[in-house]
Amino acid sequence: MEKAYKFRFYPTKTQIKILSSTFGCVRYVYNHFLDLKQKLYKAEKKSMSYNQCSKVLTVLKQEKEWLKDVDKFSLQNSLKDLDKAYKNFFSGKGYPKFKSKKDNRKSYRTNYTNNNIEFLDK
Repeated sequence: MEKAYKFRFYPTKTQIKILSSTFGCVRYVYNHFLDLKQKLYKAEKKSMSYNQCSKVLTVLKQEKEWLKDVDKFSLQNSLKDLDKAYKNFFSGKGYPKFKSKKDNRKSYRTNYTNNNIEFLDK
């Protein structure tokens, strides 16, 4: 069983920059792999699993250094979201769509591992 917490917070200017960067990287990874999967299917009628995408993400992070600046779990979770979107598509729901920079609904998920999230009282 997984447990989730949802918080409302008021970020500082520094935190806004970090969040903005993370939102952009998560969107980039999702869109990049959606495009990659579409091209692969058109060319070879094959698809990529989550594990294959994860391996390619490691290579992509070496090519694009700025992907290393954000939380690695958020990037992995964007691949999981894309994988889930494809599973939903094959079960009869809509086809996965590209994420827009202009969409106001910005969010990402991360994993709590080795105390990587810290809560400070004011």
